[in-house]
Amino acid sequence: MVRNPERRTALVDAAIEVLAREGARGLTFRAVDTEAKVPPGTASNYFTSRDDLFTQAGRHIHVRMTPDPAEVSEAMRPAPSRELVGSLMRWLLRRIVKERTGYLAMLELRLEATRRPELREALTEAVRAELEANIAFHLEAGLPGDADTVRLLYFAMTGLLIEHLTLPGVLGDDLGDDTAERLVEMVVDRVLGT
Repeated sequence: MVRNPERRTALVDAAIEVLAREGARGLTFRAVDTEAKVPPGTASNYFTSRDDLFTQAGRHIHVRMTPDPAEVSEAMRPAPSRELVGSLMRWLLRRIVKERTGYLAMLELRLEATRRPELREALTEAVRAELEANIAFHLEAGLPGDADTVRLLYFAMTGLLIEHLTLPGVLGDDLGDDTAERLVEMVVDRVLGT
């Protein structure tokens, strides 16, 4: 296997783009080479198999979607409160909408993980670690609620994001142009109380 970390990262990022645009069936070495604008056969020099490509994309996608620590510090400037939790959830919504490609690729990876045990193991480990880190962050920051509060927010936001990014018409427009943000507020109100 070739050992050029920058090239490997570029190929994995290309794989994420292909996943979001074409789905798991479209993720081939050739498609990754084309997306990364590298010579044909390059991806096959970096990944032992298609399973390896899926697993590497599954491990890397969380790195790609993790916010910049400076942005987190800025978002955490206000005092811990219910309002700050609402602000953080709206910020999460805006970040995911901005990184729509990464989120859609993650959905494809989750579906593919039901058929690929190695990918399932890698994604489970990454998602579990991220959820646990979010719980620890919430508690250490003194935000209202406990670990179960964070889990409920996670499950509610996951469902809302899936609908908003894949079938936005399901949410309807009866709440106005900012339907998703208003739904986030409702989620926070119901989970934390008003």
